[in-house]
Amino acid sequence: MIKKIDHQLMGRFHNSWLNTYYHFSFGDYYDAEKMHYGMLRVVNDDTIQPLSRFDLHSHKNMEILTYVVQGECTHRDNEREQTLKRGMMQLMSAGTGIAHSEVNMQDSLLRMIQIWIYPNELDLTPDYQLAALPWHERYNRWLLIASQRDEVPLHLHQDMNIFACELSDAAEIELKVMPLRQVYLVVLEGRVRIEDMLFDAHDGAEIDESTRLKAASWAHVLMFEMAKL
Repeated sequence: MIKKIDHQLMGRFHNSWLNTYYHFSFGDYYDAEKMHYGMLRVVNDDTIQPLSRFDLHSHKNMEILTYVVQGECTHRDNEREQTLKRGMMQLMSAGTGIAHSEVNMQDSLLRMIQIWIYPNELDLTPDYQLAALPWHERYNRWLLIASQRDEVPLHLHQDMNIFACELSDAAEIELKVMPLRQVYLVVLEGRVRIEDMLFDAHDGAEIDESTRLKAASWAHVLMFEMAKL
């Protein structure tokens, strides 16, 4: 099965400094049919105005990831201040508790994907990881950024693999789904075709069978591959 999640039908939040598409229930947006997908709990597609911020806030017992699509995000917590640029991903294993803020210090827009994943163990010691990988490594191929495997840039406390890919115009790539596994796909930029369906930027897809992606134009996507519940 391949199910299109149209961004025009997603939950939305918009104010003077933040514009968000909610792939799953979050904050004041609630849909009992959209609480999670496997162990993937939150995918928020945030666009933040210049010189704006998420003020200091806390998390507990969740894997919190941020992937920057456009601009720069400055992360601050009680131990560090680091800036994420396009294509970089950070992971906070919140465990027993962690507090941080995210700031757009630039005069241009910041767009980032906020991701929450249920961990496979509670009350872990909080941990922070950052992956800055060469952009070309995701060109027409799946670049593995985060996983529970030891050899990957970001180590998740969950049976999930997160990939990024940039597809050139009309390029195709296989999306393989093994038995008892499933995929959630997010189209970050551009457009892709999956079988007879066209997916625009901000769209999502639930996929539980092997298929192929074809760029309808240049495209940039994130893939979350995980065990079925």
